[in-house]
Amino acid sequence: MDISKTIAEMKKNPEFARNVGMLLVHNGVVRAWSRQSRDQVEYLEVRPDQEKVAALRREFLERKGIYDIIIEAREGRFLPGDDLLFIIVAGDIRENVKPVLAELLDRVKAEAITKKEIVAA
Repeated sequence: MDISKTIAEMKKNPEFARNVGMLLVHNGVVRAWSRQSRDQVEYLEVRPDQEKVAALRREFLERKGIYDIIIEAREGRFLPGDDLLFIIVAGDIRENVKPVLAELLDRVKAEAITKKEIVAA
């Protein structure tokens, strides 16, 4: 995802300016080290459940003040530094947008993404 282009596309909708006072972006990347062991990661295998991702998006679009949500969860084998997960949350005010991004991110990672770290031997 090109974040700047995606946001520019969102802004083309005349309703955007009437409804959005904040955009928050998450750009998840592969770490070079394992969270559990701190071992060096050679690559990461990722499988998102796109139906669950879509269901979570729909659920969170119902939250107060949320105008739009875009989620791109990539599938495949990724190297350290590669982009894995993009989430953009657009809404009215920070009190509504910040908690939605935080909770949505946690739920997508917990409920919709399976990953396997391959660490250096």
